[in-house]
Amino acid sequence: MSTPGAHDFPVVGTELVHRGAVLALRVDEVRMPGGRVANREVVEKQGAVAVVALDEQGRVLLLHQYRHPVARRLWELPAGLLDVAGEEPVLAAARELAEEAGLAAQRWSVLVDVASSPGFTDEAVRVFLAQGLSAVASGTGTDDEESDLTSAWVPLADAVARVLSGEIGSCTAVAGLLGLAALRSTGAQPRAVDAEWIDRPQRFVARGPRGA
Repeated sequence: MSTPGAHDFPVVGTELVHRGAVLALRVDEVRMPGGRVANREVVEKQGAVAVVALDEQGRVLLLHQYRHPVARRLWELPAGLLDVAGEEPVLAAARELAEEAGLAAQRWSVLVDVASSPGFTDEAVRVFLAQGLSAVASGTGTDDEESDLTSAWVPLADAVARVLSGEIGSCTAVAGLLGLAALRSTGAQPRAVDAEWIDRPQRFVARGPRGA
C-alpha cells in the first residue's frame, strides 16, 4: 500500500453509460491504494458561470426560479452553462446577466470557483462579481422555467442572513454571497477575470456534439 496522500488513483477502464444534451454519465474503474479496483460513477457537465450583481446601494440581485429536481423554487444568482463554443467565461457571465436580468456591468472580477458536488460530478461554476450596473435589453424570452422567474434586490447583509437561516441553499448562491461578504469584510481583492480555473470541466465538451 502506498504512503497516505501519495496514491494517484489510476483509471484502468471506463465506460460511457449515457450522453445527453447537458450531461454525460460514465463509469470509471479506479485502482484503490490497497490494490483493488472500484467503480466510480461520474457525471460530466459543461461547466457554468454565475454572477453576483452588486449595485451602488450595496444590494445584490437574486432570482427566484423553479428547479425540477428539487420540485420547488430556489433563490439563486443569474447563471448559465458554458454552452457556446469558444466563449470566454466572463463573456458567458455577461450574456447571462443581460438575458436573465436585463443588466450590463462595467467592472468584472472573479469571486469564487465552486466544485458543486465532487463526489460524483466534475461540474464546476465560476462566480463573478459584476459592478457598475446599467440596464440593457433582456434576452429573447422562453417558454421554459426562465419565463416564470421573479427577482429581488436584497441588501448583502440580508442575503447573508438568508444563507445562514437556510432560506438560500443553492451552493453557487451560498458561495458567491459569502465570498462577497468575506471580500468586503477583509478588504481582500478579487481575482482578475482571466485567473486560472483549475477545475473547469473539459470531458463533456471534448466529446463533441451529441450524435457526432
